[in-house]
Amino acid sequence: MSGEVLVAGVGAHPWGKWPDKSQLALALNAIDAALDDAGLGWRDVGALVAASSRFEGGMGWGLHANEVAQAVAEQPMACINVGGACAAGAIAFHTAANLIASGECDVAIAFGAERMPKGFIPRPPGGADDITDTDFLRWVAMGATNPAYWAIEAMRRRAEHGTTDETLARAAQLMRRHAADNPLARFRDPLTVEQVLASPMVADPLHLLEICPVSDGAAAVVLCSERMARRTGARTARIAGSAIGSGAFGDPARRIPSIASTVNGGTIHTSEVISAARTALDRAGLSPADLDVLEMADNSAWHLLAWPELLGLCEAGQADWLIDHDGFGRDGIAALNPSGGFLSFGEATTAQALLQICELVWQLRGDAGRRQVEGARVAMSAVLGLGANGGSVVLTT
Repeated sequence: MSGEVLVAGVGAHPWGKWPDKSQLALALNAIDAALDDAGLGWRDVGALVAASSRFEGGMGWGLHANEVAQAVAEQPMACINVGGACAAGAIAFHTAANLIASGECDVAIAFGAERMPKGFIPRPPGGADDITDTDFLRWVAMGATNPAYWAIEAMRRRAEHGTTDETLARAAQLMRRHAADNPLARFRDPLTVEQVLASPMVADPLHLLEICPVSDGAAAVVLCSERMARRTGARTARIAGSAIGSGAFGDPARRIPSIASTVNGGTIHTSEVISAARTALDRAGLSPADLDVLEMADNSAWHLLAWPELLGLCEAGQADWLIDHDGFGRDGIAALNPSGGFLSFGEATTAQALLQICELVWQLRGDAGRRQVEGARVAMSAVLGLGANGGSVVLTT
């Protein structure tokens, strides 16, 4: 980015199931909160970037930017829609940041809003039986939903590092402990290891309480130039680095929609996310050791063990010990998902990465209340989207 870009305001609607609220209503609630937080109004906005989605088999949700503009602010501004499945929010943020860095506008909003179908994400109704569609092949060849893929990874970790059922359960327990102080989280009741292990087995070794559900929710982030920040006096966070990524050939990760792939020993696992995170840190001139807060996609308890290692916070196999000894708590080597993470919110796909960025800002400004990480100065997000989409944002005070 050629110019300094700042986050001026953030807002989010509580996560949950909201059958009486439209997707548009959820979006406007989050956007209005973010604009109020920034001390700005619709007349100041030069661009609106929507995290939308469309991927294999015609599956997809999300709300387009022009739908919001037509509802509240028909005025000259760029309305842009970006995809990327569950990483769409990070891509929307990255797009908005570059619009400001290029000088195209002084204020841009990135937002995502979702009303998810109940239960595990199914095959899209009416989807064509197309043998060239890898997602169609996934359904007819395996019939496997996401938890089966995550369970395969968890089984591999058990073989490679001796990960126990109790450690997986403690990872889920940690997220609930963090969520207890977050009024936006859908699931806030504390959990014991015994409760996690007593929940129904979904895909061995992952139990129901070790897998994120789906939720409705919306989040928005207002970005601005230095000039605008000086005018408004907003309490800003600095965008030190932002990057998006795609998967590399030979990646050993098991992920939808692939049912088989060639593994190259020299290719990093979850390459779309790890490459984005490394690039974002490089652009910030920082390293994983500098992080005070990490908000990452914890679609399952396995992710909470594997991703901190892949992202460089600790060595391969060390995350088990850190989870067992509270090494990722608010006083740990880095606070892991102080918001409570996907396990406590349930995933509202296109909105989720923007909610991560909201939490980073609240932590850096000291606005996180009882879940505040004391002295937080560097915070990073990392998110994965179906179809090998990845994104990462590094913010600093």
